[in-house]
Amino acid sequence: MNKEAIIKFKDFSFKYFSQAYPTLKNLNLEIFPGEKVLIIGPSGSGKSTIGNCLNGLIPFSYRGEISGSLQINNIETKESNIFELSKTIGTVLQDTDGQFVGLSVAEDIAFSMENDCVSLGEMKERVQKVAKMIDIDNILNLSPHELSGGQKQRTALAGIMVDNVDILLFDEPLANLDPATGKYAIEIIDNIHKETNKTIIIIEHRIEDVLYKDIDRIILIDNGEIVADLPVHEMIASNLFIKHGIREPLYVTLLRYAGVKITSSMKPGYINTIDISTAKEKVLTWYTDNQRAIPEITGNSILRAEHVTFSYNSKKQILTDISFDIKEGEMISIVGRNGAGKSTLSKLICGFEKNHEGKIFFKGEDIANKTITERATLIGYVMQNPNQMITTSLIYDEIALGLKMRNIDSETIDLKVNEMLKVCGLTKFKTWPIAALSYGQRKRVTIASILVLDPKIIILDEPTAGQDYAHFTEIMEFLKDINKHLGITIIMITHDMHLMLEYTHRSIVLNESDLVADTASSDVLTNPRIIEKANLKETSLFHLANMLGIKPAKSLVDTFITYETEVMRNE
Repeated sequence: MNKEAIIKFKDFSFKYFSQAYPTLKNLNLEIFPGEKVLIIGPSGSGKSTIGNCLNGLIPFSYRGEISGSLQINNIETKESNIFELSKTIGTVLQDTDGQFVGLSVAEDIAFSMENDCVSLGEMKERVQKVAKMIDIDNILNLSPHELSGGQKQRTALAGIMVDNVDILLFDEPLANLDPATGKYAIEIIDNIHKETNKTIIIIEHRIEDVLYKDIDRIILIDNGEIVADLPVHEMIASNLFIKHGIREPLYVTLLRYAGVKITSSMKPGYINTIDISTAKEKVLTWYTDNQRAIPEITGNSILRAEHVTFSYNSKKQILTDISFDIKEGEMISIVGRNGAGKSTLSKLICGFEKNHEGKIFFKGEDIANKTITERATLIGYVMQNPNQMITTSLIYDEIALGLKMRNIDSETIDLKVNEMLKVCGLTKFKTWPIAALSYGQRKRVTIASILVLDPKIIILDEPTAGQDYAHFTEIMEFLKDINKHLGITIIMITHDMHLMLEYTHRSIVLNESDLVADTASSDVLTNPRIIEKANLKETSLFHLANMLGIKPAKSLVDTFITYETEVMRNE
């Protein structure tokens, strides 16, 4: 490439003052103007730290020791400042709550233009244009803190899109978005790239979703070092994802299960480019040999809703006539578009809100008169945003807090907390301050703080957001284990279609206050009507089934799920 790099890391290392060893080690990396780059890696690998170095949070907010050089537009970042860097690089942070400054969505989007003394007329025009582009023009008067997770993400995205910066950095842009909105966000990012030729850097765990559109190259980070820097097809064809605990696209996993050797010449980086002509017979043989249906869950009712209706005000109904029956020992997903009422439903179950009509039963008992405290002995709730749950400064203390409030003896507390630290991949962080953790690591702390209390039902709001495949699998396998052996019923509000397919064989689907479907997860993600109404998107296995001529596509999805369950059981 003849152009001079716009971003240049040269022998660059960084160590937080609170840490004994560097988080980033001797990075040498160049990113060129107009490139679109995906940075991946397991949790704690240093991905977000790289992002913080680029936008100036390091060293100007997060202090530490720097060696080597990082230049952006030929400016040495450690000799610059955040304000100067913000004119070159715009960032959408993973934790959007920490990014809002305006009292309304419109004010927040316009904030940088106010600093630049843009005229009021131009400001309004640019705000309206970008808000319409990403479908938030109808919420401009709302406070950012009234928004759903997906709406917050889009507001933050709009806030940097109005700036004429050279580089756009997206740190986990899909973390809180429903599948269809995430797909739309990737389209927006792609359109911005094509129309403006800006340099785009995406840090993301949901790799298959990012690869809905073209990427120039993928940079794999692990243990603070660059492990690989490859074009998309070469990276997907390698075994590096598996080796470093990263989730590869589902269709690639299925091909590997079928014994297909993935090569870069097959163009496997995207579902719409992969050539399976030479592998088709092998995949069909695998499918025929392993075809089976997912068994239905039977058992006694543990949580039943009858005609539940709720609204925060008289203008908009949040839930309308919702009925379902969840059996003891089930693992179930609640899915749907942002703002469909998923989180509100969980608040009604836990007693944080009171339903206006209808009833909720626990093991056949109407729990309308049970207090929040009484319900908490039966139902544990893990919130979507970990920062809204955390109340102490140290990891150990946060996980132990609920046990201490129940007057559990210190020896038992220590035993249970250490077990949860191990299960949630947090053992090495036992004595750390929570402030030093990434967003995904904080998420695991909140999950551990609920699991340690042994509830009968656990409701998890986006349990896998911001987590790598290794920790995703570790936590989900643990949840599956306690579900199977202890009979704890698990309800997950999720946008993660991998989680939905592989761990919850049944899904409740909401859209605009209504119950759209209550059926098998494989039905949901292969049914165009449900997908459209609930703002979901087809799994890549659906597209692979069509390429193979397998009908219904659900049968391939079910076969994949049951086969993978056997693989995990035997590992």
